[in-house]
Amino acid sequence: MALPTFFKQSPSLTLAEIAASTKARLVDPTRADQIVTGVAALDEAGPHHLTFFENLRYIDQLTRTKAGACLVSESFKGDIPAHVTVLRAKRPFAAFVELACELYPETLRPTSGFAISGIAASAVIHPSAQLEDDVTVDPLAVIGPDVEIGSGTIIGSGAVIAAGVKIGRDCNIGAGSSLQFTLIGNNVLVHPGCKLGQDGFGFVFGRDKHIKVPQTGRVLIQNDVEIGAGTTIDRGSLRDTVIGEGTKIDNQVQIGHNVTIGRHCVIAAKCGLAGSLTIGDNVALGAMVGLNNHITIGDGAQVAAMAGVKDSIPPRARWGGIFARPTKQWFREILAVERLARESMPGTDAATQDTKDEGRE
Repeated sequence: MALPTFFKQSPSLTLAEIAASTKARLVDPTRADQIVTGVAALDEAGPHHLTFFENLRYIDQLTRTKAGACLVSESFKGDIPAHVTVLRAKRPFAAFVELACELYPETLRPTSGFAISGIAASAVIHPSAQLEDDVTVDPLAVIGPDVEIGSGTIIGSGAVIAAGVKIGRDCNIGAGSSLQFTLIGNNVLVHPGCKLGQDGFGFVFGRDKHIKVPQTGRVLIQNDVEIGAGTTIDRGSLRDTVIGEGTKIDNQVQIGHNVTIGRHCVIAAKCGLAGSLTIGDNVALGAMVGLNNHITIGDGAQVAAMAGVKDSIPPRARWGGIFARPTKQWFREILAVERLARESMPGTDAATQDTKDEGRE
């Protein structure tokens, strides 16, 4: 059986066209008419593929690559196989991505899972719902009363859009997602299996019973946000849960009630954000970061993967560890513990190891 191809075959381009598109410098102009039919990784590329090299960790793959052409930085002085045509770029990976976007534009935004346009016959749409022209609703989706959906938006199969939800234009709501008490801006991607607007985890705890706190807020998703598959975002209790413009959220992230996330943040997979915390603009959270409630993460801060954060982080700081603290302090503490462990082991030359550790710092 032939391997399936899910995306359209990219058009052939000459290296001269690629150089012009990416603003790269073609080192050997005599190869300007060489044809490229697609893009691939260093270790999988063939004679008609364009690849890129930016990380010295993959130097062995570069020396063995069968690619026809490769984007490399202006500063790289290492050996490149003679059969590989070199295009010099300031940022090779960024140039590679720019070209890939041109070749495969359909990868940037999900389309209907059933390759349809318009409303599927099996979709359930309440009479009071308002859908602008050019909305696509896949089979078995459910759209409740007083819902509003803007033009160009696609609602995936099995998605449930509850009463009063507002979705802007050119959005995509993935298959199996559920949205309630949620307002969404334009050009928002919600990947399959997301749950937005459900109760936040709020209780008054007692010995005999736990009293549920009414969750009367909403979820507000601003323009150009992307939300990864399986992510859950709780609605607010006394105020709204807000996701700022341009923020990108990975798969399986939990965002608690009353959380405010600023603009253009990046949140990697399996992060857990407790309720009533505030994240500034341009914050980056590594995978599996846990944030305590009622803290503030300042603008531009970065948190290393698997960190546990119990205190507020100042703007532009870099923290990591459990419990999280500034990364330089965290690294020094790790090295200090390693030294203590070595000193307690017979036969260890502590002075030699300390010299090596100073070099690592």
